[in-house]
Order: sequence, then C-alpha cells, then structure tokens
Amino acid sequence: MSDLYLSHVRNWIWKSPPAEWVMRSARELLIGTLKQGPIPQHVAFEMDGNRRFAKNHKIETIEGHHLGFEALARVLEICYKCGVKVVTVYAFSIENFNRPKHEVSGLMAMAKVKLEQLVQHGELLDRYGTGIRVLGQRELIPDDVLPYVDRAIEMTKHNKDAVLNICFPYTSRAEMTSAIKATVDEYTTSPRVPNTPFSQSRITQKIRSNRSKKSDSSSSRDSSLENEKSDVDDSMSSTTALDPDSPPLQSTPVKTIKFQNPETITAETINSHTYTAECPPLDIFIRTSGVTRLSDFMLWQCHENTQIFFLKCLWPEFDLWHFVPILLEWQWRQKKLLEKETPRR
Repeated sequence: MSDLYLSHVRNWIWKSPPAEWVMRSARELLIGTLKQGPIPQHVAFEMDGNRRFAKNHKIETIEGHHLGFEALARVLEICYKCGVKVVTVYAFSIENFNRPKHEVSGLMAMAKVKLEQLVQHGELLDRYGTGIRVLGQRELIPDDVLPYVDRAIEMTKHNKDAVLNICFPYTSRAEMTSAIKATVDEYTTSPRVPNTPFSQSRITQKIRSNRSKKSDSSSSRDSSLENEKSDVDDSMSSTTALDPDSPPLQSTPVKTIKFQNPETITAETINSHTYTAECPPLDIFIRTSGVTRLSDFMLWQCHENTQIFFLKCLWPEFDLWHFVPILLEWQWRQKKLLEKETPRR
C-alpha cells in the first residue's frame, strides 16, 4: 500500500506545473545542445512492445496500442525539433493479418481514429511542415480505412519540409518484390515511337488524300485515262501533294526497337523503384522491446553506415531520455567516421 501511495505522490509531483516547466525547459536546452552537432536525416522506428506493455500493466491490448500512438506523437516532435527530415515507422505488418480477427479489427479501427486525429489536429505536422506518406500494399487496406488514409495524405501534401512515412501494411520482402517487378517492366517495355507530323505514314496519308480529291473533281474524260495508269505510277507520283521539283518519295526503313540493356541494372536502379526512393539514406534504425531482429522492416534501406539500436524499453515507454543517448552515440560515430575519411596532412 505504501509503494502505491508513493507512486501516486511521485506522479503528482512530476505533473505539477512547476515540475512540468522545469522538465520542458530542460528538454528545450538539451535539444538545442544536440542540434549543435550533426543530425541524422532519416530515422526508422520499429514500434514493438505495445501488447507486452498492456499485459504488464493489466490493461486491454488495444489500450496498449493507443499508448503506443501517444509515444509516437512524442517521438515525432523530438525528431522534427532536432532537425530530422524523414521519420519512418512500422505501423502494421502484412503478417499482422494472421493475428486474431478481433485484434486486427481493433487495429484497423484505431488506424481510422488516429489518422482522423492527425487530420483534425495536425498542428504538430503543420508546425514542422511534415507531409504524410503511407507506404505498403494499398490493395490490402480495408475499404473502410482507405478514405482516412487518402484524407491524411491529401491534407498534408502541401507540407514539404519533413516527411512521416507510415508503413501500413508493409514488409520489406513485398517492397523488394514490387521494386523488382517495376524494374522488369521498365526494361522489357518497348519505347513508344512518337508519331511526328512529318513521319512517313503521315506523308503517305496526305498524298493519298490529295489524290482522292483530284480524282473526284476531274472530268469523266480524264477519269478513263487515269484508270489506265498503274498503281505503281500513282504511288510514286508526288505532283498531287508535293512541289513538282521535289525529289520522289522514298520509303523510310523501319527503325529497330532497342530495349535497355539488363546488364546496366544496378542497386540504384532497384532503389529508384522502392517506396523510399525519394528519401535520404537511412541513418538510424531503432527497435524497442529488447527483440534483436529487423522482422522484415527496412531490409533494403539498411546499409553499411546505418546504425541499428535495440532497446529493452517497450515502445509506450520510449521518450526523449531514451533517444538522447542514441543521438549522442550516432554523433560520436559520425565524428569518428569523418576523421577516418579525412586524409592526414
């Protein structure tokens, strides 16, 4: 009983106006200090631990997901205030459709509510000029959720300073499959030959049209004479449509359609067809809940300089004090990497 009482007292103290002012001032000072160093441009979060948090605190699973969304709002403000340009979050895996039906239905209902909240109360996104992009297999999104997705994208399309990528529903294997299919289409689709005003077919059509008009206006006496002419002479004659002094019409050989050489396909070619093609390279990958695997998220985007952090805290618990050590370590590693790349004098 005493421990519960002390817990309530601590919460009351931390939520009091003086304590909130002190914490807010400390946060602003800390973020301002961090901004003096290099800042990652692209950070990805695998938001894991909502269900475990709910179980540990004996609350409904869907309530754990609601608390996870509140944590996301805190994290977004921290990232954008620090200067991060792109934040990518793993909101819903394609594999999650295999979960119990009631949980999937609850997650979809929550998605509608949270997307609607982003639209109606989007001051956070507007403050930092953040546009929403939903990455994944659109055809798997339920019909009743699609209007909320489209509205969120439409309402923030004017924001160009930062990006929030919501992977929903998504897996890296599906993304890479889509990118490879798009590359195959690009390299196997024949280029369209434009039909210019001076193409051979247009010239031939004009000659025949003029010949037909002259034939209709000629007398019956001349008509019998023209019937004796061979088709070959008619096809080679240019006096009906072209200047008499112009050279005879010659057929133009059909150009051979050239496909792109598949040997020119590179990693950049595939990358140009991924969902994050327009985003900067991934700098930091963060996963909470103590699980040390990527779970089919951002597999293509993780490169040799991506720094991956696995944290023991559950996602609803994640806040500035978890993010600061990560950012400091990233800045320290960037400094070491710069020193290694800079030639010694």
